[in-house]
Order: sequence, then structure tokens, then C-alpha cells
Amino acid sequence: MGGVHCVGMCGAIVGALSFANSTQKNPSSLALFGLLLAYNSGRLFSYTLAGGLMGALGWLLSVWSDIRFMQALLQLLAALFMLMMGLYLAGWWLGLGRLEKMGMYLWQYIRPLAEKLLPVKTPWQAAMLGSLWGWLPCGLVYSVLVWSVSAGSFQQGALLMLSFGLGTLPNLLAMGLFAEQLRRFVQRRMVRSLAGGLVILFALWSLWLALRALAVI
Repeated sequence: MGGVHCVGMCGAIVGALSFANSTQKNPSSLALFGLLLAYNSGRLFSYTLAGGLMGALGWLLSVWSDIRFMQALLQLLAALFMLMMGLYLAGWWLGLGRLEKMGMYLWQYIRPLAEKLLPVKTPWQAAMLGSLWGWLPCGLVYSVLVWSVSAGSFQQGALLMLSFGLGTLPNLLAMGLFAEQLRRFVQRRMVRSLAGGLVILFALWSLWLALRALAVI
């Protein structure tokens, strides 16, 4: 569901990769696909690393306090962020955008490095750019990172973020090959509402489980 948002958020860099391929003497869809795959591999690496670090933080928090209580509390926090993510996807509430502004402090140091890799001409450049672009301030990514804290370990946090990244992969790969058609599709209000609504339903279910766990404790 998050891939709906990613088309708009990462569309610019995917467009840059597509343009780099079109300027070659013999442009081909295969060459473009290779650049897109390399870029997304770098992006997934950054997501996985960040998720692992947040999962490790969750493990430390559980060690320093009552494990059952901290786990339930982190699940509650994750459910609330999931709810905000659903509202954000549907376009009904854009509060997660404030988190993006907080991340701009770090991004101002990373952005110049990313810009030096443009225009992208080789898979290696695309992979390096993706690993840097993975730290782009994004409320959607930040909300999933909070879930990673509730995973409670480096491995589980890394797997959670990797799964999220893989879920966004089809849309971004398709974006590079069918940019305009896909952009028009995901901008439809019905599509965004459906994606956000499904995430909200899952968030409410997770919220109920977390509250029930806290009540038992």
C-alpha cells in the first residue's frame, strides 16, 4: 500500500534514471531496468540497516524495563503510527509531514553527495544513489521505522524494513518504465483512499491487540 505514496515521493529520482538512459546512444528498456534495479537495491540496503538499528533500540529498551510491558507499549506506539500512516496515504491527514521536516536536518548533509551522482550512467552510480536516497525524509518511512522498534531485535527490525521496501519495489520499477500512466493511476482519489483505508483497518486491529495486552499486564 505504501507504494502509492512512493510513486510521488521518489518519482523525481526515478525520472532522472529514466532520462539518463534515454540520453544514451542506444537506449533500451533492459538498460533502464538494470539502473532501476541497482537504485532500488541501494535503497533497500539503507532501509534494512535503519530498521536493524531501530530494532536494536527496541531490544535495549526491553532489557532495561519490564519486557512484557515494554513490548505492549511499543506495539501500541507502532499501531498509532500505522493509523497515522493510513490517514497520510489516503490524504485525510498530513501530520506525518512534520516528521519529514525534522529529517531535513540530516538530509541537508546527504543531499550534496546524492547530487554529485547525477546524471546516473552506470548501475554502480544508481546503487550508491539509492543507498543515499534511502535516507530522504519521508513520513511513511519514519512510521515504519517506529514499527521496527517494536520488533525488539536487530534481525527482526531489519527484516521488517526490508519487507516494507520490497513492498514498494513493484511500483517504483513500474514507475521507471511506465511513469506517466502509473502516476495518473495512483493519483486517483479512490486508489489512495483504498490504500489508506486498508492500512487503517490493520492499524485498528493492531491497536486493539496492544490495548488488550496492556490490560492483561
